[in-house]
Amino acid sequence: MNFKRTRKYSLPIFGALLALMLSLPSQAGIPGMRGSQHLGFTVPNAQEAVDFFVDIIGCEAFYTIGPFGPFDDDWMTDNLNVNKKAVIDIAHLVRCGNGVSLEIFEYSSPDQNTTGPKNSDIGGHHLAFYVDDMDAAVSYLESKGVKILAKPHTFTDTGMEGLTWVYFMAPWGMQLEIVSYPYGQGYEKSTKSRMWDPRY
Repeated sequence: MNFKRTRKYSLPIFGALLALMLSLPSQAGIPGMRGSQHLGFTVPNAQEAVDFFVDIIGCEAFYTIGPFGPFDDDWMTDNLNVNKKAVIDIAHLVRCGNGVSLEIFEYSSPDQNTTGPKNSDIGGHHLAFYVDDMDAAVSYLESKGVKILAKPHTFTDTGMEGLTWVYFMAPWGMQLEIVSYPYGQGYEKSTKSRMWDPRY
C-alpha cells in the first residue's frame, strides 16, 4: 500500500524534475570558458610566415617570445609533449581582423617532421578568413602570386547553404581558405542560436 502511494505521487514529481533538467542549458565544460583565445601552429620559417600574414593577408603583428630551450630535463616533453631536446626558436603573435589571434612557432627538434599534413591526414588542418567580396579577394590573392586551388564553390544545401569558399596555399604549403556569406548561412533558418561570426 505504501509502495503504491509513493509510486503514485513520486512519478509526476520525477517527470516534472526531469523536464526541468532537460530544459536547462548544459553546464558541461570548462568552468568560465569564454571562447578561443589563439590558434598555434608551427612553420619552417616564422618570419616568412609573419610577413605573409601581415603583408598579404592584412594581419597585425603584436609581439615575439622565445627562445625556449634547450633544457637538460624533460620540461619540453612534460609540458608540450614534444621531444625533450626540442627548442622553440621563436614564436610570433599576430591578429587577423576580427578573429582569433595566431601564435606562429618555429621549432628545432631532432625528430621534426618537415612535411606538413594534408587535410586528409590525422592532424590535418586549415585556417579560414572571412571576406566581404569573394571575387575581389581571389583577384587580389592571384595578383600577389598566391596559389588558389580551383574556383570558389557555393553551398546550395546543408547548414552552410549560402556560404562560398575556396582554398589557397601559403608559400610554405599551409592550407588556407577564404569564405563569404553576406546573406547568412542556411542553419540560421532553423535556430536562433548563432555560430561565432567575424562580421560582428
